[in-house]
Amino acid sequence: MTMYEETFTIPVTPPFRLDFTVWALRRRQKNLIDQWDNGQYRRVLVVHGETVQISVEQSGEVELVVFAKSKSTLSGKQKELTQQVQKILGVERDLEAFYRLADKNTHIQSLAYRFRGVKPPRFPNVFEALINAVACQQVSLDVGIILLNRLSETFGKEFEGQYAFPQPEDFYQTTEEEIQKLGFSHQKAKTILLLAQQVREKSIIVDDLETLPNSEIMNRLVSIHGIGRWSAEYVLLRGLGRIDTFPGDDVGAQRNVMNLIHLDHMPRYAEIQKVTKTWEPYAGFVYFHLLLDKLDKKNLL
Repeated sequence: MTMYEETFTIPVTPPFRLDFTVWALRRRQKNLIDQWDNGQYRRVLVVHGETVQISVEQSGEVELVVFAKSKSTLSGKQKELTQQVQKILGVERDLEAFYRLADKNTHIQSLAYRFRGVKPPRFPNVFEALINAVACQQVSLDVGIILLNRLSETFGKEFEGQYAFPQPEDFYQTTEEEIQKLGFSHQKAKTILLLAQQVREKSIIVDDLETLPNSEIMNRLVSIHGIGRWSAEYVLLRGLGRIDTFPGDDVGAQRNVMNLIHLDHMPRYAEIQKVTKTWEPYAGFVYFHLLLDKLDKKNLL
């Protein structure tokens, strides 16, 4: 079979660390969708309905080198691939104002210094963010990642043993029972199929969320079956790159904040809102730093 390959570069706004950014994206070693191997980020993307495997390396502080491979021609796909990589890795985000804020904030100063160069990662689209949120509702992150792996291996498009995240059309004619067999609850299976159907049929519009204020996005998202406040804030941060949003109902994040500011109790939503106010408009970006701190303490970085 003919294999098509192409190499191109993408400029990066410094400071930048590919390793930190990828780990903030993938969260766990078990993540089979967003892979990190020997200094290289690997993922299978779907471009114009075709699978493209990308391998991304950092070249100095201001450039990424992208190796793309596909079973179909890559002609005309470089622009879309570039845009997806830029979105996923946040390479165009200028965060100098965050570092100035961190220099004056005793709680986050050390975090900003240790993980300098991380960019706020995003999922390629809102649908993937929504399904990630559903999978991780009320279970540990480890369990959520395993469920997402199974979903991709079962319904996603395959390329050389690696799987793309399923697209809405990949769930066409899928039953709730098929998804439940992967370990999802009845309610989550129902929500996944409903989301896929609604996005396919455009009965919910996710493409225009980029232009809307946070409050309106929240209202739209929580009106969707199976999406509550935590899931909506998760999508704001990880799906739309709203780094002013800190998912305050996230139990792991609550614990991270408790340890950061030496509380003697787990802060709940209202207290999280109060604490993170001093980090505005970068509370969600601090969320990623806290995640990296936890991963570093587990010797995963």
